[in-house]
Amino acid sequence: MDVRLFLVEDLWSMRTLIEDACTAIGDLRIVANEGTEAEARLWLRSNVGGWEIAVIDLVLEQGSGLGVVSECVLCPGRGRIAVFSSYASPGIKTHCLGLGADAVFDKSDTEAFLQWLDEHRRRAQAGA
Repeated sequence: MDVRLFLVEDLWSMRTLIEDACTAIGDLRIVANEGTEAEARLWLRSNVGGWEIAVIDLVLEQGSGLGVVSECVLCPGRGRIAVFSSYASPGIKTHCLGLGADAVFDKSDTEAFLQWLDEHRRRAQAGA
């Protein structure tokens, strides 16, 4: 069974990269891809329990991924939350983790992000 991934990314090139990664890893299905904070919050509120993994960029077309992380944390039965951003400085990482993100990755560390994604895909499939 596919694990449902909620993607919040406004750049087409990064969307494509993550979509390709999901295909390569397998058993990951992107259920929504929003490019603004408002769209992401609306999707989350309208799709309670609709995702197992959220991947969130911090810099969006409108708004911030920080607000999306905060919204994800409030979701009943929430899944795992990963921030994947070019702005993942040590201070930002600490702040995101404090908001409730499970992991924070700089986009330059794609390998670690993909390993985390695969690990949590397996956990979600196992029901852990």
